[in-house]
Amino acid sequence: MARFAHTVTVAALDRGWFEEAAGALVDLLDASREGPGGSVVLADGRAVEGLRLLKGRHLRSGARYGEVTAAPEGAGKAGRAAETADGPAALASGAGDSSTTPSSVVLSAWRPSHSVEVESLVVEDGMSLKLGLRLTEPRRPRSVEISLSGHQPGGGSLYRFSGRGKADLAAWWAAVDRLPGAPPAVRPPVSGRAVHRLAKARLALTPRPAEDGSWRITVALSVRGRWLLRPVGAVVLLFARGPVERGLREAAESAAREWNTALAELAPLHGEALRAEIADALVNPDGPEAL
Repeated sequence: MARFAHTVTVAALDRGWFEEAAGALVDLLDASREGPGGSVVLADGRAVEGLRLLKGRHLRSGARYGEVTAAPEGAGKAGRAAETADGPAALASGAGDSSTTPSSVVLSAWRPSHSVEVESLVVEDGMSLKLGLRLTEPRRPRSVEISLSGHQPGGGSLYRFSGRGKADLAAWWAAVDRLPGAPPAVRPPVSGRAVHRLAKARLALTPRPAEDGSWRITVALSVRGRWLLRPVGAVVLLFARGPVERGLREAAESAAREWNTALAELAPLHGEALRAEIADALVNPDGPEAL
């Protein structure tokens, strides 16, 4: 087994602000309604960018959302079949041209005081990707669970993979509330695993407070081969260790920079200003300069 780790420093996120932002987002969506052509309209009458109700009732179990692209000229029935097919499974069947097949998001549950569950399927270049997400207590999030699986129809087991991850937010807040210098949490608040026929990988994020009030987050990755391929995997990882370490370090540092930039722009906002900023982002994700 090969293990890699890198630690980054990021600005601390205020728990009260985070829960206020989450509650504002949930309330905005909970007050939305179906508009003309399946658009999703906020209470102020503006349509959410890139979100269209394709099937079912808005914010009801089984509702399917997506952004349907125009079918290429001559696609005819095949293009329309991909648009009106019943459920995500129809997308996996490859109806129409896979390079233009839109993603589909199915709402499994919308209970803002308890949980929100969605399932998404994307078919691109012959690869089918299925993503599941469950958010517990959305207005004051306690945990986020993610599942991912992918396969290429007819590609065999080498073209299949799966993964699961969980962020225990209650454990995260407890970890960053420790005194600086205290031992880190025994169990990482954020963890995930991925499985392929040839290898398994585990990822963990463990935060701890720094003396200056920022957070120090250690990103740990472990990889090992499976079954009879373990010796072969060990040799491959021996030569690939440098690039993997560099890739992990660059990815962690890039994520930290993006986190700090986003937090600097949003954290000062509260109340109606925060709610308005979130509503504007839903309506125009590219910002006012794109108007």
